[in-house]
Amino acid sequence: MFASVLIVDDEKHTREGLQQALEDNYDIYLAQDAEEAFNLLDSEPFDVVITDLRMPGKSGLKVVDKALTLTNRPVVLMMTAYGNVETAVEAMKRGASDFLTKPVNLEKLEILIQRALRSKSLEVENKGLHERLDEKFNIGGIIGNSAPLIRVIDRVRLVAPSKTTILIEGETGTGKELIAQALHQLSPRSKQPFVTVHCAALPTNLLESELFGHEKGAFTGATERRIGRFEFADGGTLFLDEIGEISLGTQVKLLRFLEQKIFERIGNSKSIKVDIRLIAATNRNLTEMVHEGSFREDLYFRLNVVQIVMPPLRERPDDLPTLLNHFLKEFGDENGIEPPTIEPGAMRALQHYRWPGNIRELRNFAENSVVLNRGGNIRDFDLDPKFRGGGAATPGEPTSPIANPLSVEENEKRLLREALVESRGNRTRAAKLMGISRRTLHRKLTQWPELDVEDR
Repeated sequence: MFASVLIVDDEKHTREGLQQALEDNYDIYLAQDAEEAFNLLDSEPFDVVITDLRMPGKSGLKVVDKALTLTNRPVVLMMTAYGNVETAVEAMKRGASDFLTKPVNLEKLEILIQRALRSKSLEVENKGLHERLDEKFNIGGIIGNSAPLIRVIDRVRLVAPSKTTILIEGETGTGKELIAQALHQLSPRSKQPFVTVHCAALPTNLLESELFGHEKGAFTGATERRIGRFEFADGGTLFLDEIGEISLGTQVKLLRFLEQKIFERIGNSKSIKVDIRLIAATNRNLTEMVHEGSFREDLYFRLNVVQIVMPPLRERPDDLPTLLNHFLKEFGDENGIEPPTIEPGAMRALQHYRWPGNIRELRNFAENSVVLNRGGNIRDFDLDPKFRGGGAATPGEPTSPIANPLSVEENEKRLLREALVESRGNRTRAAKLMGISRRTLHRKLTQWPELDVEDR
């Protein structure tokens, strides 16, 4: 299959002369001006575009611009009878691959076309390589490349192919279910069911029925036979979220399954054997629950064969910009709204916030920002005060937003910055809040220009 070449030139003899020289080796298309070239570029994919610079109407630079907006971008060669350094530089800046002067040296043109095709081939190959790398290193919708997250992903890849029972621990909203799904996707069971049970959402009697199923008449309201999640997950993976919420009675039945791989439906003594991989998750401290007597120690050891601990978002500040931009785009696309831009000062403040609700809280922030700031900019003084103060401390931590003692100068800089944020950049108001003169405030901002906030 020949490579396709579009020749754009207002001079008929030039167009047809190049066509005759190249048509034995390439599929040639001709356009006499930029508008005709635009129509062809919209309707046909091209490997190479050769365009004259000076033409009636739109110039060849517009052809360059148009070609480079296409998804499958062609390589562009510029030609002109007015060869000079300024024109060549401008063409290259716009994205042209190379530059030719008229009359065109056909041997040189052939060399440039072949070079352009090799470049395009490498670009396609590199794109495919990047896509394969993305597929390799991005799993299950997990976003980020911070060291704590990479350690988790490495562990997931290591244990996913096994049949081992896994316990995922971590605070609420850290993405434990995503990790469970990734373990399933990377396992030999990936084509089989992935079944989720949110244990905290069901009372004990309903949870047991949900897990193990029941026979008709097994209890009041059991009007028909029900297949439980264990049977639905046969051959695949069963994910028990919030495992710390199940009763001691249910714990006994779960322990028996883990030891013998069998269970009974409620109201039936016949044992049922299934082949499932069990993954459990909790935001509670199961070790403490074992000491309190609310969680069986033998079950804990059966569940905790391999442990994966999800880091909270506050330990992944480097991932926050990537996560936030992903969610802003997601909610922008969902609502048909241009997402806002988070300015550097605001992003820094968000990275210092504690995020007690973790990624779930970040998603809510992103959705709120998209809806209330359509396509605008979000600056640090646009943020809710809780984000500017670093967020509430977690249990056992100091309540002061200042984690470490600061020097007098650092405290003064912090207070000055807060005054500027509170006054939305109004220096007169900021000086009053600080209890200093406007001249003093101006002198301090000259000394510390990084603290200044643009007056709004």
